Amino acid sequence: MTLPLSTLLQHYTHVLFSTGCTVPVLHSALPPSAYCVPALSLVHWYTQHPSRPPTPSLEKISHVTLIGQGNVSLDVARMLLTPPSELAKYDVPDPVLAVLERSAVEHVSIVGRRGPFQAAFTTKELREMMNLSNASMVPLDSSILQPADGAELTRQQSRTLQLLQKGSKNKPGTTRKSWSLDFFRSPTGLALPNATDAVGVRPPVQLTLAHTMLDPSARAVTTGETSSLETSLVVTSLGHRAEPSAAWYDPALGHLRTLGGRVLDAAGPTARNVYASGWAATGARGVLVSTMMDAYAVADTILRDAFPGEDVKTVPVGDVDVGAKTAEADKEYTDVLPQAVVGEDPPPEVEKAWRDGQVTDYADWREINAEEIRRGHERGKERERMGWDEAQRFLVPR
Repeated sequence: MTLPLSTLLQHYTHVLFSTGCTVPVLHSALPPSAYCVPALSLVHWYTQHPSRPPTPSLEKISHVTLIGQGNVSLDVARMLLTPPSELAKYDVPDPVLAVLERSAVEHVSIVGRRGPFQAAFTTKELREMMNLSNASMVPLDSSILQPADGAELTRQQSRTLQLLQKGSKNKPGTTRKSWSLDFFRSPTGLALPNATDAVGVRPPVQLTLAHTMLDPSARAVTTGETSSLETSLVVTSLGHRAEPSAAWYDPALGHLRTLGGRVLDAAGPTARNVYASGWAATGARGVLVSTMMDAYAVADTILRDAFPGEDVKTVPVGDVDVGAKTAEADKEYTDVLPQAVVGEDPPPEVEKAWRDGQVTDYADWREINAEEIRRGHERGKERERMGWDEAQRFLVPR
């Protein structure tokens, strides 16, 4: 369902964008193909996202290369390397488990252009990888784990260093599956095979990697040396940006233009009573806790704007108390919303889409949630997630 924003705005006096960053950032040297996909496609597949991404042919893939060393990369690697019997205890859907049961993946390479002290993954995600029951990490060269002279490590960097020095729970070479952190490598091209897939066989591709080092400002620069990595599938995990067609999107930022949670026009004035929170406002950065804190703070800002002079406690985000910027941010504004609306009915287009089963309201979500938990308990797991098509069938007739 596509609904023009102009149609939506005339029905509400306040609007909050909490739409996240849903467009994956692609690598200029790695155009999407059957051999190169964004990590978001895999994540949406194993979480049964309504976008219905294609099911990966894991039974034909033995080696996966992830480009990027953030938490998403480690999460994808963990899903590919964890025995399905262990995942079955959680909320991984049965259709996903069936594909993972047939998987031929034996090694996952996780490639990053900088070193271990600049990697974006958190200690928690790295520890989970180290503790995989059926996979082992390829040992790192000890020289990579040496901090620069005079460098003072943060608490997280120190913990990361300790984990990398200790290595995985399983000793290298003792497991059928393995994984590696390939630091100081940056992709420059992908040579696709000439042959087509044979039954049960996927021809490998050659990934060209430039070797890198850090300059004095800790930026990755090439050394002039290159190498080639043979792999079955390349998965890019380089961050996300907001939908470029969204109103108030700033291409230079990759998300909506905001100040203290308030949405700004391109010329600078605040769009009165229009707000954004989370990644839609800040870009794809931070973990769940920081996003939650931002949401609380923007809620306080909305209350301050609606009830000026009232005692509304704000929740600081970093060093900025967004709720305290009311007077400053409202010096200039543009009106894009009505001062008042008649009735509380949603736009007719939304009501029709709801009747047609294209829109899920809160009551529907509660029914789906309860049913997923019930089905999960029958299977001895947290829940059994429904795909979008299955959820629609469950809700019909309304």
